[in-house]
Amino acid sequence: MSTSNLGVGSARTATVKLASSEFDRYQIQTWAILGGLLLALIWCYWNTLTTVARAWDNPKYSHGYLVPLFTAVLIWMRREPFVKVTDSARWSGFAVIALGLAVRLIATRLSSAVPEMYSIIPCVIGAILLVGGWPSVRWAGPAALFLVFMFPLPGVLDAGLLRPLQKLATIVSTYALQTMGIASYSEGNRIVIGEIQMGVVEACSGLRMLTIFVALAVAITLVTDRPLWERLVIILSAVPIALLVNIIRITVTGILHLTVGTQIANKVFHDLAGWVMMPMALGFLYVEFQVLSHLVVDESALGPVRIGTAPPRPEGKKPVVKPVV
Repeated sequence: MSTSNLGVGSARTATVKLASSEFDRYQIQTWAILGGLLLALIWCYWNTLTTVARAWDNPKYSHGYLVPLFTAVLIWMRREPFVKVTDSARWSGFAVIALGLAVRLIATRLSSAVPEMYSIIPCVIGAILLVGGWPSVRWAGPAALFLVFMFPLPGVLDAGLLRPLQKLATIVSTYALQTMGIASYSEGNRIVIGEIQMGVVEACSGLRMLTIFVALAVAITLVTDRPLWERLVIILSAVPIALLVNIIRITVTGILHLTVGTQIANKVFHDLAGWVMMPMALGFLYVEFQVLSHLVVDESALGPVRIGTAPPRPEGKKPVVKPVV
């Protein structure tokens, strides 16, 4: 090899290293700018976020502490390299942030807490668009939308769901007990079993399980590689699974009242059931994943099949030739 060729090779290697270092520097700078913008948004929304954090003391929304942490982990798991951002994307990011802040100002003026809380989500998406462009929104946007689960339900929606879920749990649990041959009937939100009256109070409505499990189902779909229709089925099925688990909890409690006594039944109902319900719901979800994975066959993985050809036979086996009679 000539000396000139060695010089060309060294120059190319130096150019590649320089390009790689510039790329790494750009990634670090972009992450730093994005982190700074998010910290600025947290500072601007600090009074709102502290109000939201107080709602997490309610058992229905106790999962709210984990949502921001999981969002950060989800963004890191789904991350892709940042690319150069066009001017139109940057202006679009500015516009989305301005829209979110405008919604917050108007909501604060009108003393409307719900739009004020949720306005932080478009601001976060706008910051991602401003820094990373539309490609970054595609991989980080779903994680930003997951922040919706850290907020408590609006009062109207909470009250509108609580009573129907409470009534549904009472009626279906009573029917389940009757189906198993246990004499029972319902009066309002109470299940009467002989001399035992078991009240299905608001905490037993299943709303807490519903809010937590729907958030968990959405989180699972964001970290698994599944077709879009399967993800939608998983998310929609989270509602009946959460309600089913709560009904099983009430039904088992009614059986325990008759078999082991009220004291043990109440202990199981209030203490042990809280630890069992979520694994049970995840078990149902796992079964659903298995069913969906075997429901549709991916034909692209099978490869092309020629019509009129015999199927391939295992190696080492000779074809069986039948004598012609």
